Amino acid sequence: MKILISFSNRLMQRYMPDPFLLVILLTFFVCGLALIFTSSTPVQIIEYWGGGFWSLLAFSMQMVLIIVTGHVMASSPFFKKLLGTLANLPKTPGQAIILVTVVALAACWINWGFGLIIGALFAKEIAAKVEGVDYRLLIASAYSGFIIWSGGLSGSVALTIATPGHFTEHLIGVVPTSETIFSVFNLVILSGLFILVPIINRLMVPPKDKVFVIDPALLEDKEFFEAASEEQAVLTPADRLENSQILSLLIGLLGIAFLVYYFVKNGFALNLDIVNFLFLFIGIILHKTPRQFLKAVTDSVKSASGIIIQFPFYAGLMGIVSASGLAGVLSNAFISISNEHTFHLFTLWSAGLVNFFVPSGGGQWAVQAPVMLEAAQNLDVSLPKTAMAVAWGDAWTNMIQPFYALPALAIAGLKAKDIMGYGLVIMLITGVFISAVFLFL
Repeated sequence: MKILISFSNRLMQRYMPDPFLLVILLTFFVCGLALIFTSSTPVQIIEYWGGGFWSLLAFSMQMVLIIVTGHVMASSPFFKKLLGTLANLPKTPGQAIILVTVVALAACWINWGFGLIIGALFAKEIAAKVEGVDYRLLIASAYSGFIIWSGGLSGSVALTIATPGHFTEHLIGVVPTSETIFSVFNLVILSGLFILVPIINRLMVPPKDKVFVIDPALLEDKEFFEAASEEQAVLTPADRLENSQILSLLIGLLGIAFLVYYFVKNGFALNLDIVNFLFLFIGIILHKTPRQFLKAVTDSVKSASGIIIQFPFYAGLMGIVSASGLAGVLSNAFISISNEHTFHLFTLWSAGLVNFFVPSGGGQWAVQAPVMLEAAQNLDVSLPKTAMAVAWGDAWTNMIQPFYALPALAIAGLKAKDIMGYGLVIMLITGVFISAVFLFL
């Protein structure tokens, strides 16, 4: 285990580029693959790239809102106090790593944007209180909780196909979350990862002479304390409105009232819009005043900056992969060697590969769904399980795809190469477990 960890960390420290540089390199790499394995001409590939560049703006906004609403909730006084209290529980570095992992897994299961932020903030809280804990592994443990997101309540594939009018409705229909998120095989994977991931992270705790520690003084949230101490001698009518707890409570209750109506009418039918709506209005209530809420939104947008600028590039990649037929080539390569028993396993693996080029659960589903669903129909295998195989393939290889690590890295003040070595180990071990579930269950 120690040899694997050492090799993995050296590999990532030496060769992992900045996430923005990675998407640029991937762009040229995908262009080359499309030229080699499809009949597309250079001019067509450029057309596919530019044509797809702005094709996911609506979905991008949904993804940004997941980050923003998750960050707003995590930075509320209630959750800050809760994290501070929980950070007093671990007494040793090993206990700290396990606790951060469990909290991140639970939070990412609820909402992946919330989990990414709450995990990073909690890791910083613990780093300031637990002596001798490795800071890089602590942040990596917080990010490792993200592996669970596709099978959680905010999993974009499951929520997309549960939303009426989705683009694959003619192939798969509207699939309730009882057949995806709350299915037996998905619950088995979730339960296993809740046990396996904390154990892996605990085993990666380095010896004392190899620990990367950080000065606790560097982890203080100065902006938060400064904002909390701000006072105004004279409040104008506009200031009173901005600091009105009544306004926030009323609009928050209006949002909650709609959610009650929605769930009474539709049952526990989650989709991306409802998840964002839920966390938005809970955030408004928890921040108490419009001014504090808007400040939290302003701060949270910083965490989404990497996604905002990189998502169009990945949309361009998706344009090439989809329009050129490259996704079909990759997917069909796996389908050609599969049967009704191995189909979901190879779907998982193909999705893990495609994820490097289209690191978005929803975007990847848009690329792979037509090919995979048609193949699943021909083999007469479960369509909902096929969708979840694509979803878990995306989640699995995200452990070394830094796209969604950007918010956590921004909060922690680290670079992708600082944590991706640990992510590689997690990906390899959990990949065996997830593959076994899709093959045998």
